[in-house]
Amino acid sequence: MIELDFSKGNGLLPAIVQECISGEVLMLAYINEASWKKTIETGEAHYWSRSRKEIWHKGGTSGNVQKIREIWVDCDNDTILFKVTQVGGAACHTGHRSCFHRKLLQNGEISIIGKPVFDPKEVYKK
Repeated sequence: MIELDFSKGNGLLPAIVQECISGEVLMLAYINEASWKKTIETGEAHYWSRSRKEIWHKGGTSGNVQKIREIWVDCDNDTILFKVTQVGGAACHTGHRSCFHRKLLQNGEISIIGKPVFDPKEVYKK
């Protein structure tokens, strides 16, 4: 098993998440050693929530889990690329397929690309 370098970034490593078939970048999250082990153990993505200070199972509430298909590690052992099957069609907590659904236009304005797949108010009951 590869040994990731969790000594950098205060124990957190960036995890880029990409849809395995289309290559679409879905999100960027962070993993710590415990979430890494949970991901390996379950075959589903687990991350470290910097705001809540806890491990979270991606899709644990919404049902939009990420099934790990491939894991790539960069040359410094400090960044991960998860190639996933995105169950439920949405990776973003806003209900969009990708967290990268806002495009900066040349005039400085933002254009929203696509429509949400689900209503976060209904799913998260907030």
